Amino acid sequence: ICGATAIGDSKTLGKVGVKIIGFYILTTMMAVAVALGIGLLIRPGIGLDMSQVQQVETGIEGGQSVSFAETILNIIPKNPIGALANGEMLQVIVFALIVGIILAKLQDKTQLVTNFFQQGNDIMMEMTMMVMRLAPIGVFCLILPVVAENGPQILGNLGLVLLCAYIGYFLHAVIVYSATVKALGGVSPLAFFKGMFPAMAMAFSSASSVGTLPLNLECTERLGARRDIASFVLPLGATINMDGTAIYQGVCAVFIATCYGVDLTLGQMITIVLTATLASIGTAGVPGS
Repeated sequence: ICGATAIGDSKTLGKVGVKIIGFYILTTMMAVAVALGIGLLIRPGIGLDMSQVQQVETGIEGGQSVSFAETILNIIPKNPIGALANGEMLQVIVFALIVGIILAKLQDKTQLVTNFFQQGNDIMMEMTMMVMRLAPIGVFCLILPVVAENGPQILGNLGLVLLCAYIGYFLHAVIVYSATVKALGGVSPLAFFKGMFPAMAMAFSSASSVGTLPLNLECTERLGARRDIASFVLPLGATINMDGTAIYQGVCAVFIATCYGVDLTLGQMITIVLTATLASIGTAGVPGS
């Protein structure tokens, strides 16, 4: 809401929104493609044969297929409070944008409400930073049951999965991000990475795009980004532009396929790219989600 209000002009918001969402989807698809290439090259599931493992009946029914039209309609919130309660992120974003545009249009008439959301945003940012200080303990607890249930040998294959993912992160940053920063932003990649290093270090240590958001805003403004644009683009990106998550999902898809002896066809890999792109959009920006 604060980001949409800061831009003010709904026409400018529309132009920026269309461009940035297109850019986010494109980079996410490129991220999954990079991940698939690295996964097929290193094959992290080699040595793990799970094709003979007995499948356990879960009692969970398969999801019904949803048409493209239904997917678009589901983005429009029927009940904003219900969307918040159920974690329907895309519905929340659409409703927030509508509220922000209206607040920007009414300006002085709704200054009290605008101040309320700005102060609420400050509170949420500080609360997120407090929670993130406990993240290392949470990650430690997430890893313990995996080793306890599968034995220490599972760490070798999981280590290969992580290696593939980190190679993907590195290549995506160096190739895709450097090229776009230079071509679209006219900024030297070295200057960009130097200026963004505090935010990158925070993101690496916390594994949270949302937790890194306050520091991210500071770094981009120091590099010359306009505050009104940054305050709209970055929160939206922290929610739907999960390139790291997309890379991890791509690597995991290859890992599972290798474990079960499945040779992925070109069609299946294209499906993985599309599915991982959509799945990463709906992923929460916190570790372990």
